[in-house]
This record gives sequence, C-alpha cells and structure tokens, in this order.
Amino acid sequence: MKKTSILGALLLLAVVSLLFVFSISTEEKKKLLHEGTAQYFPTAIDFAGEKTPLQIADVRERLDRELLVNANMHSSTILIMKRANRAFPIIEPILKQYGVPDDFKYLAVIESALTNAVSPSGAKGVWQFMPDTAKEKGMEVNEGVDERYHLQKATEAACKYLVAAKQKFGNWTLAAASYNGGMNGVNTKIVEQQVTDYYDLLLTDETSRYVFRILALKEIMKHPELYGFEVDKTEMYDNIPTKTIEVDSSISDLAVFAKKQGINYKILKIHNPWLRDKKLVNPTKKKYVIEIPTSGY
Repeated sequence: MKKTSILGALLLLAVVSLLFVFSISTEEKKKLLHEGTAQYFPTAIDFAGEKTPLQIADVRERLDRELLVNANMHSSTILIMKRANRAFPIIEPILKQYGVPDDFKYLAVIESALTNAVSPSGAKGVWQFMPDTAKEKGMEVNEGVDERYHLQKATEAACKYLVAAKQKFGNWTLAAASYNGGMNGVNTKIVEQQVTDYYDLLLTDETSRYVFRILALKEIMKHPELYGFEVDKTEMYDNIPTKTIEVDSSISDLAVFAKKQGINYKILKIHNPWLRDKKLVNPTKKKYVIEIPTSGY
C-alpha cells in the first residue's frame, strides 16, 4: 500500500514537471522568436505563392528592414488595417475576376495606404495611376471626372496592367516590381545583368524595396498579433450601404443634386471622389453611375 502511494506520488510529480517544462518551453520559444513585438521575423514567406529566398543574406535583411519600419509605424499601420476592412471587399473580387493573386491587394496598400493619395509626380488614387497610363487603361481623366479616384475602375485597370506584366516576365514577383519600376525599366535591368529573378537583380532603391514592402504589410496585416497589434473588429471602418443612380446628362450644380438625393455635397463627394468639379459636364450623354448612401449619416 505504501509502495503504491509513493509510486503514484512520483507519477503525479513527473506529470506536473512535464507540464511545467512544456509551459516554460513555449514561453521561451515565444521570447526567442520575439512574438508579439516589432522584432518578430517569419520563418518563411511568399508572394503570390512564389517563395521568398530568406536564405540569401541581403534578401533577409531587406525584409527585416521593411518589417521593422512598418511594425514600428504603429498609428499608420493601424489606420491601414482599419481602412482595409472597407477597401479589401471591393478589391478582392476584382482581382479574382481577372485571375490576379489576392496578395496584390497589399500592393495597393503600399501605393497609397488605401487612401486617394496624390504623389509629387502626379499619380493619384488608391492604385496611383499617372494620367497617361490611366487613359491607356480606359479611365476618364479630365478636370471634371477623374476615374483614378474610382476604386472599382482603378482596380480593374491595375489588373489589366498586372496580367500583361505577368505574361511578359513569367512570374508575379517581377510583375509587382514592374508596377513601380515599369516594364521597360525592369526588363532593361534583366538584360543588362543577365538574371531573371527579382531577388537577384540590382535595381533602384525604390524598386529594390518595393516587393519587400508588400511582403511586410502582408505579413503584419495577416498576423497582427505576432507584431504586437491589437485591433478589435468593432474598430474597423465599414462600407456604408449605398444605392446607385444612373445619369446620362449634365448636372449643373452637384450641391443641388445632392440635396435632392437627401444628402449634402460633402457626402456626395466622399462616396464619389471621381467627381472632381462642382458640376458634371456631359455633352456626349455618357452614362455615369453615382453612389448615394442609404444610411450612416
């Protein structure tokens, strides 16, 4: 009886010790990997299913740089996460429709932080199109209407570019790099340096960082808790329900038009940023679709 009790006690002690060791081991592992801090670094990562060669020293360092930069830009990165909840549901199905990998939504993130940004060079909108490129891709760009600010149409235009770039270069990583460096620019470097992999090319500083910035934002936004970010779903920005109105004539005063729809000029412009003037001049009777919010104000 006494022998059995001692054996039982020893067995219980062994089980408790094992659980204790396992618990410490898990915590030590987290500490070693810096989980929950800006210093966390993934063991593997890919872009559009194309593996990033982290075993190459400079590749690892370049990714580390972008992860540290964006993980430490706390307020900016949180705002991007909040905006993504509103923008991604619009972008994702369009990417899928064109056969463009879902990872390209993070390209839009690094281009504009998901805002209708304006660059010093004149690129505008979430996808940052220059005027001539936008027109080439079928967007209307003039003083009254600028479809670079139309998220759906700009996303479609970006997809057309990316599909063509993939056909030219044979992979999505170089297609992404060319969105920054241009197809001709990237192709010139490939010919000069006689290599065909983005990670082997010596490019301009901006294009050299470009794909790594996409990778960093993808990693942080998909696994925010690993980098110390905590954003509750209730804090995200939502899409406000809208109805659409088709117009095929000029509108002499958009403020008056907005009031007739039960909203004001400010709200009309928030939901239709592609309307750039106080009026809509439409001599050709082109059909435009205007969004009118049905709640939220």
